[in-house]
Amino acid sequence: MPAERSTPGERRLAGLVVVAVLLGLTAWSVLALQPPSPEPRSAPAGEFSAARAFEHVQRIAARTHVAGSAADGEVVDYLVSTLSGYGLDTRVQSAVGSYAALHGSTELASVRNVVAVLPGSDPTGRLFLVAHHDSVETGPGASDDGAGVSSLLETVRALAQGPQPRNDVVVVLTDAEEACLCGAEAFVHSHPLAAQGGVVLNFEARGTSGPPITFETSRGNAELARVFDSAVPNPVATSFAVEVYRRLPNDTDFTPFRESGRFTGLNTAFIDGAAAYHAPQDTPDRQDRASLQGEGENALALARAFGDQDLTRLDHPTDEDDTYFPVLGSLVRYPGSWVWPLAGIAVAAVVLLAVVQSRRGRGSPGRTSAGAGLAVVPLVLAPLAAQALWWLLVAVRPGYASMLDPWRPGWYRVAAVALVVLVVLAWYALLRRRIGAAALATGALVWLAVLGAVLAALAPGGSYLAAVPALAGALTGLVAVLVPATRPVAALLGGTVAVVVLVPTVALFLPALGLSSAAAPCFVAALCALALLPAVELLFADGGSRLAAAAVPGVAAVVAVACTLTGLAVDRFDARHPVPSQLVYVLDTDTGQARWASTESDPGEYTSRYVDGTTPLDGDYPYLGGGVSTGPAQAAPLPAPAVQTVSERVSGARREVTVRVRPQRQGVRLVVLDVDAGDGTVSAARVEGRDVGDEALGTHRLWVTFHAPPADGVEATFTVDGGAAPSLRVIDGSDGLDGLPGFVPRPDDVSAAGTHSSDLVLVSATVPLG
Repeated sequence: MPAERSTPGERRLAGLVVVAVLLGLTAWSVLALQPPSPEPRSAPAGEFSAARAFEHVQRIAARTHVAGSAADGEVVDYLVSTLSGYGLDTRVQSAVGSYAALHGSTELASVRNVVAVLPGSDPTGRLFLVAHHDSVETGPGASDDGAGVSSLLETVRALAQGPQPRNDVVVVLTDAEEACLCGAEAFVHSHPLAAQGGVVLNFEARGTSGPPITFETSRGNAELARVFDSAVPNPVATSFAVEVYRRLPNDTDFTPFRESGRFTGLNTAFIDGAAAYHAPQDTPDRQDRASLQGEGENALALARAFGDQDLTRLDHPTDEDDTYFPVLGSLVRYPGSWVWPLAGIAVAAVVLLAVVQSRRGRGSPGRTSAGAGLAVVPLVLAPLAAQALWWLLVAVRPGYASMLDPWRPGWYRVAAVALVVLVVLAWYALLRRRIGAAALATGALVWLAVLGAVLAALAPGGSYLAAVPALAGALTGLVAVLVPATRPVAALLGGTVAVVVLVPTVALFLPALGLSSAAAPCFVAALCALALLPAVELLFADGGSRLAAAAVPGVAAVVAVACTLTGLAVDRFDARHPVPSQLVYVLDTDTGQARWASTESDPGEYTSRYVDGTTPLDGDYPYLGGGVSTGPAQAAPLPAPAVQTVSERVSGARREVTVRVRPQRQGVRLVVLDVDAGDGTVSAARVEGRDVGDEALGTHRLWVTFHAPPADGVEATFTVDGGAAPSLRVIDGSDGLDGLPGFVPRPDDVSAAGTHSSDLVLVSATVPLG
């Protein structure tokens, strides 16, 4: 490093070295997140092999196997045979699961859970390994959740090689997760093995590739995080993801376990390759073997670790959550009690830096305040620029409109980050002479410190994202002010902390949220770029500012444009990478009217052949809310479900009616019971032996959806208080539009979208209740 009397050229050279090292650390931080290379079938018997697990993926995802289908029955038989062959006591739980959905509706399903037990030598509790064996109706589910199931099959095979775990290991391969989480709910609600609770490890997928990320935990996760940190070979996990997920309306099979209050645990998934999520393209050949290896290695390591722990210390929450995040292949972890002290020290350190700079003549309080105020500009404009990139891509390629992420998003992601760098560097180049380099850098740290404190209050597990870089930037900034000769070293150290803390979050959240929501991860990228201003200043200083002011932002602009054009050239729609199209056929047998419908916000070329506006549907239908585009359709001769009154009892103003609803069409996978009590209220309901929860009762309307209905129909009892005789509207749903009048199969480069309503046929009728 140069001495205090070094020449301008030497100082600029030092700056280039610092920037090059930070760019190398950026690449390393991204590469460290990648899953390991897949192990061959010849791997030792006690280790996880992606090749062995992939053989299960091929069997499970040979075809679509929605809950209740014959294909899913074959999957159940295969799972029972495989687990029994490993020596586990394996049984099928046949039950009815129930889960309260949004807006007061209730979802139920007939389920077949595969439950297998590997007994422990001296159990202190039970470890539950969970994944779901059903697929969506639009695809074979190789990744979601064939990969999770296959990972667990290979995991328990390796476990069964010995030594025997201390605790009982229970494998729960659930049914109807895609429909309503009903398999997991049925297990938690009624299976004897669930009565005492335990530790749950759930494995999922929201794509076909990427590192397995432990994105959700039960509350009070400190002990769980400790075991995770010490056990897993591929520790990709962040407490910020836990905070974000807790605030989202998303659910997995982990939810019924967590909500029961009897279980603690961890939820893991890989999330890249979202274009194939829930789509016909979620096939075995798209399943990334490295992701399978990473998920399986972690599953096996965690099963062994929890299998030998004293679970009486782990199967109930601790007093606090830990904070943790990945750094260069390892996990940094500290207690939640440190969150506020770190945030407070970061704020104090930034204030001290501003004071010392003012006294040393490197920036007045006014200039530092101006720097902080002006830092809002890149924090707003940089994410907007990244989001505008997506809007531009949609304008150029309209097929992207209904996608979370393109098929090949890599070039676009680099372009989005380059736009962030361009905005920050251009802002800095324009203002550094007017405001001062030190004032701008310290002003940026003010926002990091303030955000760290805000997150400490609102989302403690995410406070590290801002507080740690702010603290590192302030401390290294103080060293640079007090000992000017250390500026390059200080910039390197402060920049290193910013890179290793913030870059993994950007790399993980770009695929998690998709380019369609690029603004959020690019806000984090903007924070990182602002934290690196002391390193950037090394390039601008000592007479090189004019050249740097043009060259450095110019490089970012060239990268953004080049990557965008490359992405457009590489990511084209074809038969293997089709445009998603969402279409539903709705028939109301009361009126004899049929409609095409689509939930696409901007219907694509193919879908627009069928829908021409937003004319509301007459009545509500499953999966079709407001803003649905519709178009006229020819009525097909499809029968509505038959409704038989089994019994009726009237006592004063109370009416109790039991009906049986039998679909009259082949392949029906769901039945909706829509009770309209008029001026009365629905006070009680029981469907296939399960009581409907109080949260759905006490109103004039009750909506119940039953998935995988029994062959002899769905029996339901409704109690209505007051009012005239109620009515029952029944809807059944099946999959596949082929053969409907007016339907033309999609071209090769267009495919059914990955939604629960794609290619759904809905037929409804209304009858008096009783």
